[in-house]
Amino acid sequence: MSAQKSRARLPVIGWREWIALPRLGVGAVKAKVDTGARSSSLHAWDLETFRRRGVEMVRFSIHPLQRDSRTEIVCETAIHDERLVRSSSGQSERRIVVITEVELLGLRWPVELNLARRDSMGFRMLLGRQAIRGRFVVDSGRSFYSGEPQLGDS
Repeated sequence: MSAQKSRARLPVIGWREWIALPRLGVGAVKAKVDTGARSSSLHAWDLETFRRRGVEMVRFSIHPLQRDSRTEIVCETAIHDERLVRSSSGQSERRIVVITEVELLGLRWPVELNLARRDSMGFRMLLGRQAIRGRFVVDSGRSFYSGEPQLGDS
């Protein structure tokens, strides 16, 4: 089967999508789908590392919605790794990496997320090419193939 035929069978997503992080208790976060970024990143602060039953853990806070500092979710998960990550500005910094599930278009799969302060960035999350490779085709001219989330009163 040619690469073009196999790509045609992949679901299409836009350059930005609403996704869920169910294991972190995040029902919706707007993510920029960035095929130029190798890894995925989540805006997080108040990072606190600790051990639980011999497992290195991290607790952190996120504001899942842009321009909304009232809605805050505190997350806890195991630390997968700590890596040197180069930002879009070319600066390298050591970041905690976690593995969690992402949900988009009814599909769920595990992704690596590095945790970083993204205050100055337009999106709370960046979904990089490693997370979407072989799963989706990106339509760079459209957004929100997954639709708008039901956010309630938050």
